[in-house]
Amino acid sequence: MGGTGGFGKGIDTAQARLKWNPAPLGATPHDLDLIVAVHATGDPHGAPVQLVHFGRRSTDGTVSLNRDSRTGQGLGWDEVMTLELSRMPDTSGRVVVGAAIQQPGGTTVRFADVADPRAQITAGYDVLAEQDFAAVGGATAATVGEFLRDAAGLWTFRPLLRGFDTDPVTFARTMGSV
Repeated sequence: MGGTGGFGKGIDTAQARLKWNPAPLGATPHDLDLIVAVHATGDPHGAPVQLVHFGRRSTDGTVSLNRDSRTGQGLGWDEVMTLELSRMPDTSGRVVVGAAIQQPGGTTVRFADVADPRAQITAGYDVLAEQDFAAVGGATAATVGEFLRDAAGLWTFRPLLRGFDTDPVTFARTMGSV
């Protein structure tokens, strides 16, 4: 279904996508995860009112994880989330999309260590943003973009690439502070 609505309708539905090439044979697989933080209209940079990622579902069904990979193997996008912005309650005013590297065994892996990591945000057939993480290669997590609800209730998108050097749990709690 739709991405951008008709005249003056903003973005109805969007997809966040993440892909990377598998680690070399015999190496520990790289595990990247999409994370979506929904923030209240009255506190757009505060604590998220809803977090969605590989182990946590959307409480209202407006954000869904459609594809999840722990290795980067396979064709196409390895992780895909659908954001049904038009169904979000009026109290939701900002949605931040990010990616984090979850590496088992306590080893620190940065985007520069992962083969060809890419993120893409789409609305229908329109590509709103595409990142290769080169600008934040030393980071272990990064925001990719944000959706903002205006006074008329319409959703718009803004690219927002910012690297973080933290674990996925801390990143999920703080990614919306930017």
